[in-house]
Amino acid sequence: MGKPRDFYEVLNIPKDSSPQQIRRAYKTLVKKWHPDKHPLSSKPEAEAMFKAIAQAYEALNEIQGKPLFAHCDSSTGGGGRGGEGGSNRGRTTTPPSSGRAASFRREDAVHRKPRSDPKDVHYTASSPKSGFVSNSATSWRKPPPLERKLECTLEELFSGCRKEICFDRDVVANGSVIRKEETQKIKVKPGWQKGTKITFEGMGDERPGCLPADVIYMIAEKEHPFFKRIGNDLVMKIEVPLVNALTGWTFSFHLLSGEQMTFSFQDEIIYPGYEKVIEGQGMPLANEKGLRGDLRIRFHIRFPTKLSIRQRTVIQEALKQDS
Repeated sequence: MGKPRDFYEVLNIPKDSSPQQIRRAYKTLVKKWHPDKHPLSSKPEAEAMFKAIAQAYEALNEIQGKPLFAHCDSSTGGGGRGGEGGSNRGRTTTPPSSGRAASFRREDAVHRKPRSDPKDVHYTASSPKSGFVSNSATSWRKPPPLERKLECTLEELFSGCRKEICFDRDVVANGSVIRKEETQKIKVKPGWQKGTKITFEGMGDERPGCLPADVIYMIAEKEHPFFKRIGNDLVMKIEVPLVNALTGWTFSFHLLSGEQMTFSFQDEIIYPGYEKVIEGQGMPLANEKGLRGDLRIRFHIRFPTKLSIRQRTVIQEALKQDS
């Protein structure tokens, strides 16, 4: 650690400055030299100044022998807000004003069950303790979360699965920013929909003088060759030749579970717009165990492009006899 005079000079304040003066100087300089506010040409200088300012503030904080910030200002984003439902488990919280260093506890992913909209489902996991966390950590600003897509097939969203994701992020180590590879596991619950969010707290990029950003993974549904999901229902479109629509038809297909289902139409006419609904064969409801949506089979009649004179006569005679 350098001389105290050096740190006061970095913050451009006199040696007899009060904690309040140190705080004001720190906040002003952090805003001025934040790397994100500088073009690429001056970003190295800004990063160096930003780091020096953070180190000076850390050192003066230790010299003062007490935290310069008594509590977390909600406007700084340091505390993290729980999801709808009031739970803060797995998120960073404001430490008691006893002078102890703020600590961050890493927990397993916690599923937050929503009351209504399944898109509000969250996994949360707090970050491991970072090298730059100090008494004043709860007062540092937190960058916006980084959002990424987590693509899942309909089969995975139907049955549930475990996903392992790997990503790189910047971390602060011994005063320097290095690149680190991270691995996280996500348990996808049956019935989750696109837009469902999984949040890993503090697992985004780290910057000196800032709390680590969060990483949010958002469920995205891969397109399925046969089924389309609409809410909790599954829709399947079937093309039927006109002759089969009129005289009878049997067809088989596999459900998302792998089970084979067979339907036979012998005593009913399949007309344009006809829809067959099979209750309870759709997607599981994420928040209501044992319940499922419906399977809707929609038929498209394939008409012939031309008919011979004989075919026309046969059809006309058949329709006359029926009437």
